[in-house]
Amino acid sequence: MKLGRILATACAAVALASSVAMAIPTAQTWIPSPDAKGFKEVTFNVISIQRFSSSPDAGPSYYDAGVTFGVLPLEFLKLELGFDYLTTNFQNDNFADNHPFYFNAKLATPEDLGFKGMPAFAIGAYNLGIADKGDAIGSTRQNIVYGLVGKTLPVVGRISAGGYYGSARALATAGNSAVTHNNSGVMVSWDRTISEISDKLWLGVDYMSGNNANGEISFGASWAFSKQVTFLAGVQIFNPFYKISAGDNGALPGGKPAFTTQLFINLP
Repeated sequence: MKLGRILATACAAVALASSVAMAIPTAQTWIPSPDAKGFKEVTFNVISIQRFSSSPDAGPSYYDAGVTFGVLPLEFLKLELGFDYLTTNFQNDNFADNHPFYFNAKLATPEDLGFKGMPAFAIGAYNLGIADKGDAIGSTRQNIVYGLVGKTLPVVGRISAGGYYGSARALATAGNSAVTHNNSGVMVSWDRTISEISDKLWLGVDYMSGNNANGEISFGASWAFSKQVTFLAGVQIFNPFYKISAGDNGALPGGKPAFTTQLFINLP
């Protein structure tokens, strides 16, 4: 089946179900996870982020269609690459909508690799945009690099933690200029397959700090209809600990809370 046909089918399914996320690699609800695709594994994603509010300071909704694939034929070390088409559907007719393509990459090792109990490790980069016109509102090159450590604990589930660093200029906001160091922070998540109910049910919570448009806390749940199809729904609260300043013009850097739906189609 051709890529265009797959994405068209996926878009229709999401539209019927309800209604995106940042252009990222294998992830939790919002932040990257320690997982990476194995060799020749391919995942298509269609994601939507819809604001609960329609007020002018809510921020735009987002729509994303992308693909992630594994390229390294090793069991102990996985490398995935991906790209996304991310747009607000020209709600703001902004610079980013005219340059909607983004790339990502991740290198990861599984748990228990060197010894029993060894955590998983991952390093990567995402929101690698292609356009920059030399000012804070004219760059899609957030170029976020990150590192994560993840460990699955009995009963509790998997805990992951790490940090990120991105372009100060591209992550600058109205109330936080490039010199305010708002381009770095922590990433923390918990996720677990709820096997007590069904091996198909997954729950996750993730948090990304930072006084920029990516800072948030997410709560998500997914259901695996088969090995090939998974659907996730969640709520995202942006900049939960942020104090709005006069320079913000009354708006949070990431906007008001949103509802996300995410459809994943795995091949083969």
